[in-house]
Amino acid sequence: MWLPAYATLGERLCRLTVVVFAFAVLVFLIGPLFVVFPLSVSKDPFFTFPIQDYSWRWYADFFENARWTQSLFNSLVAAACSTALATLLGTLAALGISRPGFPARKAVMALMISPMIMPVVIVAVGAYMFFGSLGLTNTRTGLVLAHAALSIPFVVVTVLSALSTYDANLSRAGASLGAGPVSVFFAVTLPLILPGIVSGALLAFAVSFDEVIVALFLTGAEQRTLPVQMFSGIRDQINPTIMAAASLLTTVSIALFLALSLIRRVRRA
Repeated sequence: MWLPAYATLGERLCRLTVVVFAFAVLVFLIGPLFVVFPLSVSKDPFFTFPIQDYSWRWYADFFENARWTQSLFNSLVAAACSTALATLLGTLAALGISRPGFPARKAVMALMISPMIMPVVIVAVGAYMFFGSLGLTNTRTGLVLAHAALSIPFVVVTVLSALSTYDANLSRAGASLGAGPVSVFFAVTLPLILPGIVSGALLAFAVSFDEVIVALFLTGAEQRTLPVQMFSGIRDQINPTIMAAASLLTTVSIALFLALSLIRRVRRA
């Protein structure tokens, strides 16, 4: 927010300091991107600066190599399935929690968002032990369920944010006109909270698509996701194809962020 015209010199200096500090933090966080993208188009078979020749050979290797394409397919399938499940369950949970008479709301909310604040390694170990007893390790089903559990808190938070501005009198008006609860939800409630649901779905997709720790515990060779394949490549044999994969992951994340920002602007308008 810009300062008013009558702001003092001290206030202007404080604002300038905050802006400069925030910009410095931003540059520090996105600095690695300025290394990843150039290396992904380098022709050399090893990491070196300055880059002598440029080539798309590592992107071609990514899409021609069965290991990379299969891992990309696994990531897309797992992310899509876990997003659908997390969006459905998270939306239903948010609708229930938002009701005025919902019992133990704070305790339930704390339980719902616990995967968001708990260390991922603990979640991975717990998921491995629990799904192992059910025979779901090294299966896509186990990975989807684990990623859905990690993604549900993001959906719950975004949908609750949308419901916080929802006027319950609209539902009562629909009921007074003879519409049932299901009709009221699909005709009145859902269109108004849809931006929050879509935002939660985008966050859920990003969480699942980029997640690596849980996938390391739960996937086998056939279910290996793209982040796991990248991790294995860095550990076993460093190849510039990893930079191409990292660039694609970064591009997907940026695209999801831009889509989320666009949805929020549309929602505010």
